[in-house]
Amino acid sequence: MSGKLKVGVLGAGVLGRYHTKLYKANPKVELVGVYDVIPAAASALASEFETKAFTSIQELAAQCDALTVAVPATKHAETALPLIEMGKHILCEKPIASSVPDAEQMVEAAEKKGIVLAIGHVERFNPAMDFLEAHKTKTLFIEAHRLSKYPPPRPGQHRRGTEVSVVLDLMIHDLDLVLTMVGDDVERFDAVGVPILSNTEDIANVRLKFKNGAVANVTASRVSAEPMRKFRVFQTDSYISMDYAKSSGYIYRKGFLGVGKKMLNLCEKNALAAEIDDFVNAVIATRETGKLVQPKVSGRQGLRALDLAVAICREIQDYNTKYGLYKFKK
Repeated sequence: MSGKLKVGVLGAGVLGRYHTKLYKANPKVELVGVYDVIPAAASALASEFETKAFTSIQELAAQCDALTVAVPATKHAETALPLIEMGKHILCEKPIASSVPDAEQMVEAAEKKGIVLAIGHVERFNPAMDFLEAHKTKTLFIEAHRLSKYPPPRPGQHRRGTEVSVVLDLMIHDLDLVLTMVGDDVERFDAVGVPILSNTEDIANVRLKFKNGAVANVTASRVSAEPMRKFRVFQTDSYISMDYAKSSGYIYRKGFLGVGKKMLNLCEKNALAAEIDDFVNAVIATRETGKLVQPKVSGRQGLRALDLAVAICREIQDYNTKYGLYKFKK
């Protein structure tokens, strides 16, 4: 097939705007338009990037080869499944869905149809992860902190991300990275978390132990006074520290002449642009070859991260129910 890939964006929030902007700038893509349940939001986004605001998902999808799904996580499955049945390729923001059965249904439907289903775990595209995946050795210990301020209010809607636990909203980024780096199954974990301002957990911590002996300690919060995004990995021959707040990091690596230090500039590429380009390339290759070409973060990988995140949420909720902690929910 020839010609540019025709794409649309579902959701005119913060992430939907970023996707729209980057599709507009991608030379392989023709941006068909955008849709949002709030027509004024879709119109404003369409006006900003000189595209069309559609009044229904079906109308937009009918004119597209592929779409970004950037709606609330609880709406991912009900939005994506009809599109997959229409034969549309999907880039779905993380988490893949808000429940494992919904995610399984999405993955199975996409595989049956030969549809590219990419999941927006954007941290997999940052320069530090590029280095780690290219020079991967045995991972021994990981420590991750992802702290943010409470999301601002939105007229007529819940605060962004608070429809699900902070585990599904923020921690799932680092769970995906941990699973990628360790490359083995979780043997056991211990998790805690509490709701502070929303009806779901706003702060959580989990300690994971893997079958190969690796350990990870992961913390996420959306009620912190000061943002923090740090990810540290200890491997048999290297140590990496990433500070996303400062857009920098460094790697210490053992070599024949001792320990070498490599500085990392986390601004050297736009990770979301790389994610979108990876999705676009997978769709183009699938169309040209007639065989499904998987993106870097496939639906199955999104399901893997969700499965662990949901299990963590379940343990937190069981603990909080046992000790009556949910009586403090707002």
